[in-house]
Amino acid sequence: MARSPRWISNGIKDGVWTIELSSWKYFHDYVRQEMLNYSHYVWRGQRDADWPLQTSLDRALQFKLKSKHHSISKAHLEKFKLAVRGRRGSNPVTINDENEWWALAQHNGMATPLLDWTESPFVALYFAFEKAQTPVSGKRAIWALGNVSKKNSEIIANHKEETPPPILEFVRPMQDENSRLVSQSGLFTKVPYGQTVESWIKAQHAGHIATAPLIKITFPNNDRPECLRTLQKMNINHLSLFPDIYGAGQYCNKALTIDKY
Repeated sequence: MARSPRWISNGIKDGVWTIELSSWKYFHDYVRQEMLNYSHYVWRGQRDADWPLQTSLDRALQFKLKSKHHSISKAHLEKFKLAVRGRRGSNPVTINDENEWWALAQHNGMATPLLDWTESPFVALYFAFEKAQTPVSGKRAIWALGNVSKKNSEIIANHKEETPPPILEFVRPMQDENSRLVSQSGLFTKVPYGQTVESWIKAQHAGHIATAPLIKITFPNNDRPECLRTLQKMNINHLSLFPDIYGAGQYCNKALTIDKY
């Protein structure tokens, strides 16, 4: 009897390439065979394959009028700036860039227009499997996002309005207040309010079937303990990704539920 394929390609549609793995165990093979020469991709793991690539702020504003999203988010950030006065240590670094403020807010649990990514596909695999809850879809997912600078340049060149051009930004904070970001090889994306990364890609690459700036890799929700134990051997765990007391506590919790962790 022929073995089932390790992965199946469902092709590219509107710039999004969908891949189905028969098991998380073949993710390493896929990265090694298909992605090793594409270092510009960044990665994100999600517990449910049906979840959109949506920011926490957009989820919070989904029942508000879209025309008010920009003004609400601006007031939201100004409120944060006031709220953190005297709470950033005795000699905090001056922050002048809006995205740096958003990054600080994201690190501290506030709803923001930023979405977390990592330069490591295996850190993304960890976050796809980290939570024990069963995904409604029955599958978990890892997303890979490539370079969109050419499309951003086209949008900026054709943008005539006073509002910011509707580009997809990569945000790499330079502040020293987020050690987790460094440990996770992390960065963020930022898209126009009311959009997801996937909807932006599909809108800007409508009809594209040859190139894929966005890849969606799905796999069954099987063998989670084995996956996390394997990543533990690679030093990918809460202790290494969250270099603080919270990370230490979560790391110890894993040992309560995963045998021989």
